[in-house]
Amino acid sequence: MKKFMNKAASMVAESLEGFVSAHDRLVMFGADRKFVRRRHLTPGKVAIISGGGAGHEPMHVGFVGQGMLDAACTGHIFTSPTPDQIVAAIEETDTGAGCLLIVKNYDGDVMNFEMAAEIMTGRHRIETVIISDDIAAHGAARSSGRRGVAGTLVVEKILGAAAEAGMDLAGLKALGDRLTMQIRTMGVALGGVTVPDTARATFTLEPDEMEVGVGIHGEPGLHREKMADANTIASMVCNTILADIELRNTDRALVLVNGFGGTPTPELYLIYNVVRRLFETKGISVARSLVGTYVTSLDMAGLSVTLALLDEEGLHLWDSPVSTAALQWSLAKL
Repeated sequence: MKKFMNKAASMVAESLEGFVSAHDRLVMFGADRKFVRRRHLTPGKVAIISGGGAGHEPMHVGFVGQGMLDAACTGHIFTSPTPDQIVAAIEETDTGAGCLLIVKNYDGDVMNFEMAAEIMTGRHRIETVIISDDIAAHGAARSSGRRGVAGTLVVEKILGAAAEAGMDLAGLKALGDRLTMQIRTMGVALGGVTVPDTARATFTLEPDEMEVGVGIHGEPGLHREKMADANTIASMVCNTILADIELRNTDRALVLVNGFGGTPTPELYLIYNVVRRLFETKGISVARSLVGTYVTSLDMAGLSVTLALLDEEGLHLWDSPVSTAALQWSLAKL
């Protein structure tokens, strides 16, 4: 295994130090370097906090900034942040309107964020939104029920914009719960993940195989299939997503094609082109798009497709200005 690192044990801390240094106009470390927070907090705004294990960058630290997250708590690679990290983030970023925790549905994340919320009961007003957009997680390891994967980005962006616009804690909770019902994701991998601690790939594939239904922690998917061309793979993913979501005539869609860390950008755009055509043949109006490497699994060769059905409010909040290390736009997206 070849990695640009010093020691596996210090890799996350050194990486975060570099991240904060590179983006110090936008972010800073919180108390005792337990989390990364917005450099400039907005008094009276609900604080939006998320987090998870390292290895998914730019999620979550790359989404800290105006119009998105107020703080992100990072654990070791593929390991949940500890309750004390989350408690520290709540104490430092709550400016009076309470905190909304956005949590991916992985057992460790859910447990530790719940513990932090319980510790803060009576001192801060806290609500939680659990993200469970992965449709291919039946019986999967590390999660009770469907996992939270790339759709987390969509929720963080929309709720971050709503909080920036002044929505209160109850409104944000209700909006977040509605969003989780309208977002579906499915991932496919062409190879496993090389974890620095073990120096081994999490799973191996034959040259003519692909792993279908993978998560973002290097775990294998639901099953393996023979490698196919892009049209066949995209068709399988889209049909699986469409079979799991209720389409409504009033909705338009955001389509996110996300790379897992080891997939070249041209391949992501190629898949997006096929996916968009397939969705549109089913009568879905693709109103917004995002293509790139945003929710990773270290160096996994693979990608996921996310379909988010959004009403006018959701589209407006998606278009609202955002200034983070990984997402930035100041005007409505056309």
